[in-house]
Amino acid sequence: MTSPEAGDRYAAERWFLAQGLPAVVRRGALLRRVWSRSAPAIAGYALMAANSIGVVALSGKHTIDIGGRPDLAEGAVLALLVLVLPAAAVVGWLVSRIASLRWRLVAVAVAIAVIVLGAVFGGLSYRVFANLMVSGIAVAVILVLTATGVGSVLGWAAHATLTNLALVAGMFVRALPVVLLTFLVFFNTYVWLMAAVISRTRLWLGLGFLFLIAAAFLVSSTLDRVRPILASPEPDPGDAAQLAGTPFEHMPDDPGTTPLSHPERANVVFVVAASQVGQVLTVAALTGGIFLILGLILVSPTLLDSWTRGAGRPDGHLLGMTLPVPDALIQTTMMLTAITFMYLSAKAVTDTEYRAKFVEPLLEEVRLTLVARDRYRSALARR
Repeated sequence: MTSPEAGDRYAAERWFLAQGLPAVVRRGALLRRVWSRSAPAIAGYALMAANSIGVVALSGKHTIDIGGRPDLAEGAVLALLVLVLPAAAVVGWLVSRIASLRWRLVAVAVAIAVIVLGAVFGGLSYRVFANLMVSGIAVAVILVLTATGVGSVLGWAAHATLTNLALVAGMFVRALPVVLLTFLVFFNTYVWLMAAVISRTRLWLGLGFLFLIAAAFLVSSTLDRVRPILASPEPDPGDAAQLAGTPFEHMPDDPGTTPLSHPERANVVFVVAASQVGQVLTVAALTGGIFLILGLILVSPTLLDSWTRGAGRPDGHLLGMTLPVPDALIQTTMMLTAITFMYLSAKAVTDTEYRAKFVEPLLEEVRLTLVARDRYRSALARR
């Protein structure tokens, strides 16, 4: 095959989107089949809408307001709250495995119906029209993210994180020194007093500041490592075997015919940096979850009152919900998660084992994608 036909072009564009490089596809291609490409995200959102129906049916309220010791119904609501995101991710993954365009559209239609039912019988408020507006805006945002290619980048980063979960365990082991350090911070009276007094807005600003610093470590390292690939993704003798079964297997190598554009360069840097941020953030979130569970086990009302000098509330607020978790514990966990994320980001830049197991294979995958991009662009130029 020397030039991609219409079906081959569609297959090639789907392949590039699956690799998180929407900037490579032809102008206007991102606007095609937006509904079918948005099916996984819309299905995941539909699961959340169905979950809201369950919450309203169990609690009789459109808001989650659980204080003190939860009863059986409130415990079931908490279980739904904990399971909703993993369940939505599983549903989205199952829909993403549907290859047929027709069945994807069927999945979208079913998901939209569930979302409408969620707005009528669940939702954030008692007003159905307001719930329908919120649901409509959420679906519109999903479609916009898909049409702009942002969704494919986020999907690829999530896929890269999930496929490297074994590496997460290794990173967690290497993070034990900072975990032990934060363990001492966790049992520090002044930290709990600050967590009880500081406002959530100030805390988010502080966490955002730490996140930007940590992300700068990873982005600067990514730029240094990606630059040689961006300059010229040289073909390798093993590329033919790796591209077997893809739309590019019969296309000849012709590197340098069409240099990478600035959006394509930015796209490559972003996907590599986003995958590393996702990996490190997963480990930091797991560490924060451990401290949250530890706090629920150890921190009694008497101890909370002693550590916070009476300023700590027994109930906490998170994303508009009132939960039977001390607010100081929530804020302390958030701070420890941010500290762990910052430490791991700096360590990931210098850790040779991490680079060998994650960064180098990631860069090789990006190089192969750019080789496929050169083949595809050269084939289009010869038409």
